[in-house]
Amino acid sequence: MSLLSTTLLAFSMSTDAFAAAIGKGATLEHPRFREALRTGLLFGVIEGTTPLIGWVLGYGASRYIVNWDHWVIFAILLLLGGRMILAGLTASEPAVTSASPRRHNWWLLAATAVATSIDALAVGIGLAFIDDINILVTALAIGLATTLMATIGVMLGKRLGALIGRRAELLGGLILIGIGTSILFDHLGIW
Repeated sequence: MSLLSTTLLAFSMSTDAFAAAIGKGATLEHPRFREALRTGLLFGVIEGTTPLIGWVLGYGASRYIVNWDHWVIFAILLLLGGRMILAGLTASEPAVTSASPRRHNWWLLAATAVATSIDALAVGIGLAFIDDINILVTALAIGLATTLMATIGVMLGKRLGALIGRRAELLGGLILIGIGTSILFDHLGIW
């Protein structure tokens, strides 16, 4: 996978965490950088770990479907991208309470991070079918992009609310579909 594909994949995987972080930031009284970084690191570590788990699962199955693995990758990315686009189109604005906290509960943040990283697990399964992938570099890129985007999301949350979050999910979904289509066309010799 090229550097551009890895970068696009990393940032598209971070869009759901970015959207969730905007929602988290919107509920804080005064988001501070330390809290934003704490949230970003938690999201990044979890989002960077799940593709590794998925890759291990997919690698075990890859030898059984080597003749049509490009279709599996395409289907996974198409479904995930479609889900992200649908979520971006139907997302509601985060609820802001009158008694905004200064800091979020760690367990609640961890649960949110796990929920937003399920797609990275599925992508990791799909990546196991690609020959020229360095899963450690890809997982690290996903983790770093998610850390950056979630940190920024918390800091911007109070000002921007759900507006950017929805657009980020739409863009991330389109990028995933584009990467899946590119992989399929490459394997079919269309490029």
